[in-house]
Amino acid sequence: MDLKALYQEILNEHNLNPNNRGETADANFVLRGVNPSCGDDITLNLKVDDNGIITGGTFAGSGCAISQASVDMMLDNVVGKSKEEALRLASLFMDMIKGKAEGDALEDLDEAASLQNISTMPARVKCAVLGWHTMEEMLRNGKTEAKGTAEHCSTEGM
Repeated sequence: MDLKALYQEILNEHNLNPNNRGETADANFVLRGVNPSCGDDITLNLKVDDNGIITGGTFAGSGCAISQASVDMMLDNVVGKSKEEALRLASLFMDMIKGKAEGDALEDLDEAASLQNISTMPARVKCAVLGWHTMEEMLRNGKTEAKGTAEHCSTEGM
């Protein structure tokens, strides 16, 4: 199996059988992310403990295979990590998508590194970064809105 086929398989698996789709009943960080250019729409739910560790996370919503797989991979990667580490991983992911990080530097992204070639498809970049951008906004700005009242966030300018 060539590398491109493996990456496609990883993306399809996360899209068709996501590990993290659903609700986190005791989430204390909730934010809606919307990509107005193609209609991707997610609500990201994180449970962050008093020590700043992300102890749980889920997403709900709809969108293309890339947006859904990317947010699922992101959650696989950040649950169990500190807010600071999650932000570092988001920055690394953004650098990868912009073509500024590659090779061994991407090992920390685990399966999310399989989305590296999205950087060559400008129309799909916003799809891939939606979950990561939503998490960044949530953690940087302390988004703790109650479910149903989360702010709109977009990937404009990404």
